Amino acid sequence: MRFSIIVVSLNAGDELQKTVESVLRQKYGDYEILVKDGGSTDGSVERLPADDRIRLEQRKDRSIYDAMNQAVEMAAGDYFLFLNCGDYLADEKVLGRAAKALVSENADILYGDLYRRQQKSVDVAPGRITDFVCYRNVPCHQVCFYARRLFAKRGYRTEYRVRADYEHFLHCYYEEGAVCRHLPHTVCSYQGGGFSETEEHKKEAAKEHAEITRRYMGAKVYLYRAIMILTLQPLREKLAGDPRFSGLYHRIKGLLYGKKQRG
Repeated sequence: MRFSIIVVSLNAGDELQKTVESVLRQKYGDYEILVKDGGSTDGSVERLPADDRIRLEQRKDRSIYDAMNQAVEMAAGDYFLFLNCGDYLADEKVLGRAAKALVSENADILYGDLYRRQQKSVDVAPGRITDFVCYRNVPCHQVCFYARRLFAKRGYRTEYRVRADYEHFLHCYYEEGAVCRHLPHTVCSYQGGGFSETEEHKKEAAKEHAEITRRYMGAKVYLYRAIMILTLQPLREKLAGDPRFSGLYHRIKGLLYGKKQRG
């Protein structure tokens, strides 16, 4: 079971090296690290460790999603995992657990839990993917192992500047019939504060979310939107993002999902 761990970078400083080193610490060895660099000039690429498992490809790109699409075309693995610079695999057993689960599970997308470093809490993923989960929020790409076949017809739609990964998950689920399985362990230690989370791009993210959900869910979006309002979604979002309350919030969410947080 071979993985392609895809890392796209552009002047990422020391974070590129730290992300790559988190993969090199894995006890499971059947993987490649594909670093797709957009032309860094800060010396970050030159500081990459010398290791045969690292493939460096330098090519100009138009956006992060364009870079990810380019990387997919070059990747050799059976399953793809996308890490941003500054995001790390949670521990040295992540790939081993994923490989074992993929042997026993019929999964096109194997997704795990996310550790948010800023909030110091584990964001526990839902045990199964449903319509409402797809509307509310799907697991982020940093915790999803995608089967190669899910990129055979097309990659990320680059017209979505902020939510192309979200759109692609819904494409896989609704149009490709992807079988999704939960890995009850933390896959990624997430840095946070990325492109999609800035105040500048939140309105754009909301607009893209509305367009994507209408496309895949039709009139059901009005029901789901009402549920979000009635369940105090704006307040819950603030609690989840506040380091003072985030840990308790995610523990309660984990209990509601019927699962314990795993390291």
